[in-house]
Amino acid sequence: MASLVMLSAALLLGLVLPFSMADNVLLGGDRLKTGESLTEGDFSFDMQFDCNLVLYDNGQPVWSPPSDGLGNSCFAHLQTNGNFVIYNGNGQVVWTSNTAGEEGNYILVLQRDGNVVIYSRPIFTIPPNSKGVVMVKRGHNHELVNRKIAMVTKN
Repeated sequence: MASLVMLSAALLLGLVLPFSMADNVLLGGDRLKTGESLTEGDFSFDMQFDCNLVLYDNGQPVWSPPSDGLGNSCFAHLQTNGNFVIYNGNGQVVWTSNTAGEEGNYILVLQRDGNVVIYSRPIFTIPPNSKGVVMVKRGHNHELVNRKIAMVTKN
């Protein structure tokens, strides 16, 4: 099931490479170590040696958290609860995205437009050759509720 969710996310995002070959993706549990980066077109997301995580557009910095100079041997970790955290070499938290949720399957993507986005399970899918759209959402008691909407087609 987890593999199906990740595959669906990849297809929805237009990724054509397997995850092991994708240069713009971190899966839940993955780390971006010092000197490593995610790349997509003119954008790069670099874990630098000074513990600074920087998003670059054509070599120009456009975003970074307040982590510059707060350690060495740092790494960024996409946790399996969706939180994105920078740790220093002593294992201390230097910065966090504060996006922790339920344990599950998460994927961090450096998109073609330069946005860095953390995705979780799909909440809206359109199956191929479908007569309707299945929407999945959480009900009052947090149970999953499925609803089907008729497809509108143009002749």
